[in-house]
Amino acid sequence: MNKYLENGNRVSLSELNLPEDLKKLSVNQCRYICNEIRGILINTVSKTGGHLSSNLGVVELTLAIHRTFNSPEDKIVWDVGHQAYVHKILTGRADKFRTLRKENGISGFPKPSESNHDIFISGHSSTSLSVACGISEAMRIQGKDNYTVAVIGDGAMTGGMVYEAMNNCSYNKSNMIVILNDNNMSISKSVGSLEKYLTTLRNSEKYIDTKRKVEKNLNQIPVVGNKVAKGVKQVKDAMKSTILERNLFEDMGFIYLGPVDGHNIKDIEQALRLAKSFHKPVFVHVKTVKGKGYLPAEKNPGEYHGISKFDIVTGNPEVSSGDSYSAVFGKELVSFAEKDERICAITAAMKYGTGLQYFGRKIPERLYDVGIAEQHAVTFAGGLASMGQIPVFAVYSTFLQRAYDQLLHDIAIGGLHLVLGIDRAGIVGEDGETHQGMFDVPMLTSIPNTVIYSPSSYDELRLCLKKAIYSEKGLVAVRYPRGSEEVSFNRSFISLDSIFIKNQNSDTLIISYGRIFNEAYKAQSLLLADGINCDLLKMTKIFPIPNKLINEIKAYKRVIFFEESTDNGSISEKVGCMLMESGYRGDYSRVSAKGFIKQSSVKSALEKYGFSCTEMADYICIRSMENGKT
Repeated sequence: MNKYLENGNRVSLSELNLPEDLKKLSVNQCRYICNEIRGILINTVSKTGGHLSSNLGVVELTLAIHRTFNSPEDKIVWDVGHQAYVHKILTGRADKFRTLRKENGISGFPKPSESNHDIFISGHSSTSLSVACGISEAMRIQGKDNYTVAVIGDGAMTGGMVYEAMNNCSYNKSNMIVILNDNNMSISKSVGSLEKYLTTLRNSEKYIDTKRKVEKNLNQIPVVGNKVAKGVKQVKDAMKSTILERNLFEDMGFIYLGPVDGHNIKDIEQALRLAKSFHKPVFVHVKTVKGKGYLPAEKNPGEYHGISKFDIVTGNPEVSSGDSYSAVFGKELVSFAEKDERICAITAAMKYGTGLQYFGRKIPERLYDVGIAEQHAVTFAGGLASMGQIPVFAVYSTFLQRAYDQLLHDIAIGGLHLVLGIDRAGIVGEDGETHQGMFDVPMLTSIPNTVIYSPSSYDELRLCLKKAIYSEKGLVAVRYPRGSEEVSFNRSFISLDSIFIKNQNSDTLIISYGRIFNEAYKAQSLLLADGINCDLLKMTKIFPIPNKLINEIKAYKRVIFFEESTDNGSISEKVGCMLMESGYRGDYSRVSAKGFIKQSSVKSALEKYGFSCTEMADYICIRSMENGKT
């Protein structure tokens, strides 16, 4: 390996001790490594799915970071974590990278339990500056002089936590460096060639060294030196403010460097070395191209941001997505909004993920993309609702968690009418713990006067959405899973009301709702073939739970509730409490999820947590034998 490094020959990742040997490479050798990494990214994500374009854009940046800093002694925090694939490859996980997002494989997000180079879990957005601020302060208390580096994508800059953190940490004397990966929007306005000249001048190490020497020499002049130095600085700042617009980062107390070409390793490293020399909070603005190095991703970076398996040559997805709950939701909302000008649609930077692209094409003037700002989205919706509009906020279950206070304080207390389209409810699969939609039910049921629907098919989704918009009041949620419907049950069972599917003389009742009702329906057939007669209850409006329904459930000696939700605070827990309070003395059990669900396919997770038809049938058989079959 050393002969390659010493002679400057072409080198590959497998020959390197990572990340230490990266510092020994020539710039030309780094280019070979970057090409190899892009090949790994494209080949792997084409098979596993994942976030491609964002990672292709940070290859040189990530390499430069690891050449300039010493991980894990220097702490690198990624925001959002989906741009950390290259970081994983460069920190000893290249040989395992083929397992990306697979069960028991490499996570698609930073994960401290996976590597000591992954400093903090970051599946949600806009958290890095807060984390880095805390780490920097902890290292100061502990007497450490290492650096904390927060790498934040420009999209995450739309989240309010960023500015709360900037306000808190910018004036601390800590070794904190924020790298803004700007791959889409212009943050600082260009003022022509003068701006380019001054940016180059301010960013040069020679200039900074000269500036410091001048200030030092002036300060050493007896009596007047300090005043002269301050005067020079004031003149400089006045000229800078006159000629240039100060940017937000400088106004909030950071030293600002940039913009820097994010695909020029020498330029990035020069800026990072300069940032290290200040020993105070610095913002380094890096411009990158999303999807760099793979033409389909460069042309359509949004389409390749999060993608399923695809054909590398054509760039086409391996399997067409076709219809999905998201698409049905989006199209149905358009059909209502075209006839009703009160309806407005809101997304937090997830227009395509939530099916609102259809709304955007038809009624763009009433579609609001607020950026990665779920808290603002909810309170903004409250403002719309207070003026008689009907806001519909389409949001992933996992991201809705960020807006609990706004739902409670700004919507529910005032009785304002907001419709939530909760996408990716339940198990989502390969994105793992940070993205599973298992907590929306316990969260929402804790808010008084909330109504929740959980459809089991597209047709039910359409019915639920109409009911939520026109018949219900206050906070109303319609929750549905990722992907497409799977319906084995008779279409006559589609209903907004809870319905019983009965066999003769059964004293056992299976309860379920949402996607896994279909599995419960199939389990009922499997059990009947084994001579176990069960009735089935399908809930659609799952909350609030009417007392009348509890009275009907009490008629059964044995009740089993299967629920694709976390255990504490679930509907099944509430039904159990209501049964107990009503004097029920039968056998009541429930199957739900406990703890955080790790990455795997949806099918594997459903089986593991007892939500497949065979697992349901097996559980009921065991329960029947334990309690005496009748």
